[in-house]
Amino acid sequence: MLVSSLKTSVFFLADLSRATPIPHAIDFIALAGYGGKSTHSGVRLIKDLDLSITGRDVLLVEDVVDTGLTLNYVCRTLGLREPASLSAVTFLDRPYRRLVDDLPVRYVGFTVPDEFFVGYGFDLDERYRHLPDLRLLHR
Repeated sequence: MLVSSLKTSVFFLADLSRATPIPHAIDFIALAGYGGKSTHSGVRLIKDLDLSITGRDVLLVEDVVDTGLTLNYVCRTLGLREPASLSAVTFLDRPYRRLVDDLPVRYVGFTVPDEFFVGYGFDLDERYRHLPDLRLLHR
């Protein structure tokens, strides 16, 4: 089962799903952050899965893994539901920003610098998400 958080990962999920030759289900969660900009924000689940993951192999499809706080929250939350396995794939990775060790990131598309990207699902205030490729935004 492929599980993606809305919205940025949807483009990567679609390509990954089409390239995966084994039968699989797709489901979505939605997360929201809270907290101040000067502190590490918390995460809360605002849309839960529609399907059960109990006893299933689950691959979390991430847009980018930075600090690891969000992925850690998702893994802890979904791990309580007793999937057969739980691992992650990320399109972009920034391992030098990790605050959480021991994340189940099994596959990495690209390791990138601490730059701001748009396109291929990544946005700035809901703009540029539709661009077919990833672009560096100079602000």
